[in-house]
Amino acid sequence: MDKCIFCLISNNQVESKKLFNNQFCFIIEDIAPKAPIHLLIIPHKHILRISDYDDIGRILASMFDVATNYAKDIGIVDDGYRLIINQGENSGQEVPHLHLHLLAGRKLLGMG
Repeated sequence: MDKCIFCLISNNQVESKKLFNNQFCFIIEDIAPKAPIHLLIIPHKHILRISDYDDIGRILASMFDVATNYAKDIGIVDDGYRLIINQGENSGQEVPHLHLHLLAGRKLLGMG
């Protein structure tokens, strides 16, 4: 998408510090963090909604693998972390491009 900020970052048209990058996805810090550690795992492919993409399992598996391995690398596995995907405006999704939030660094309340 021409004006999607995540696509622009993916294509290096907008500068952003990528903490991790592979052929499927990349990780950046959230610009409005909701926890001391708030990272976004973003697929390079522009996907608006999970329900619109036929081969979503492979992409989601890659995103969750990357999140889990990165959590191990930065040492937050024992303390715990939260993974969230918001879908659609009513869920709180602000950028219309699939992304996975990784939150950690303090006790996260709510959400059961």
